[in-house]
Amino acid sequence: MTAGFASAPVTHGPELDRLPLHTRRRLVFWTFCAALGGWLFGYDTGVVSGAMLFIRHEFGLGPAMQGAVVSVLLLSAAITAPVAGRLADRIGRRRALLLVAAVFVVGLVVAALAPNVGVLLLARFILGFGVGGASALVPVYLSELAPTRVRGTMVSTNQLMVTLGLLSSYIVDLLLSGTQNWRGMFAFGIVGAVLMLAGMSVAPETPAWLERHGHDERARSVISGYTPPDRIDSVVKGFGSAREESGRTLSVRELFASPAIRPALMIGLTLAALQQFCGINTIMYYAPTIMQKTGLNASNALVYSIIIGAINVLVTLVAMRLTDTVGRRRLLIVSVSLMALATVPMGLAFTTLQGTASSVTALTSTLAYIMAFAVGLGPVFWLLNAEIYPPSARAEAAGLATMVNWLSNFVVSQAFLPLSDAVGQGPAFWVFGVICVIALAYIVARVPETKNRTFQQIDSEIRGMHRPEERVPESA
Repeated sequence: MTAGFASAPVTHGPELDRLPLHTRRRLVFWTFCAALGGWLFGYDTGVVSGAMLFIRHEFGLGPAMQGAVVSVLLLSAAITAPVAGRLADRIGRRRALLLVAAVFVVGLVVAALAPNVGVLLLARFILGFGVGGASALVPVYLSELAPTRVRGTMVSTNQLMVTLGLLSSYIVDLLLSGTQNWRGMFAFGIVGAVLMLAGMSVAPETPAWLERHGHDERARSVISGYTPPDRIDSVVKGFGSAREESGRTLSVRELFASPAIRPALMIGLTLAALQQFCGINTIMYYAPTIMQKTGLNASNALVYSIIIGAINVLVTLVAMRLTDTVGRRRLLIVSVSLMALATVPMGLAFTTLQGTASSVTALTSTLAYIMAFAVGLGPVFWLLNAEIYPPSARAEAAGLATMVNWLSNFVVSQAFLPLSDAVGQGPAFWVFGVICVIALAYIVARVPETKNRTFQQIDSEIRGMHRPEERVPESA
């Protein structure tokens, strides 16, 4: 099933259709190997939701310590993301992703063998290194490998694999819930980590990174694996033009100071925070707990989590097709609008409704919210975060935005249960609805369209929002 989903990129764009079947399969294989980082991202963030139902009893954990087990991964992911970006600039995207895969193996082994909550916290902290690195680097790797017309589909494969990882974690949680084997829940993820380690060991470095570091012939060799011969020179020339324009790799301080980088960076950082403060991961992490509060037992709560995860996967598949047709900006506007609307009945399910009506409304509104997120804000943020920065700033800036995303995730996950206790779970969801409205206003005002545009055109569009005289014509 996973391989079938990963093959989606081959169905779009003349660049791929003109190639022999074996070269298309090669590109799909490379995409799948890198996107396994997305699967591990989803699995390791989702598996704890079901495992926590049994960990808390075995180790006697209170609410604060439960929150710590969930959130320590988010904190270490936030710490790692900008470091991963800088490391990828120095040693290459491929080598950095190999390190990420190795970290996942170590973290999952330690989690599966944890004898006490202290070791489990250490394991989750280690896994956060992998999750932070994967979330920052996989979209960048895929964006630099992809032909322009299918970039949206290829980069969105990462988000599809994230949702498949979440769904896999819910299914494993359910299958092992009868024996309360939470250690097995963590151990299953080792399979994906080993596959990623093996796959990335034979995958290529991105041609953009190779060209920037003077390896022109190696860059041409990689490009020739999926680009028609008559297009290779123009692709390489585009890398050279981008390198000349963007210059050397910038420090964090220079990223914020540079008038050429700052507009794109502010868009990335703002979207990174808004994606999390809209509340999506409180639902994904605490879905079983939320459903139990409507009167469902643990097994039924896990079944509902699987339904949620399956809907997330299916809608993300739809989003993959739409990013390169409808466009990124339109998907964001529709997505955030529907998310805001879905929080209204979601809040009512925990305030005025009772019994079956409460459970049904909670489930349907949660599904509507997740569908709205999965068709736009979920995949499009990660896509834009790999598209909007110039080459020399791409990994570093993407890492900073990823850090903000994980820090925001940490804050929201830590605050959700105390907020629910203070004002009630229903009003807490309405707070997320208000934030969705704020996000909608920002997207309409500040986020550009990037569909079918080269990196140079995207850079020009963002700069033109601040200095219109610098805008490059669409035909450039």
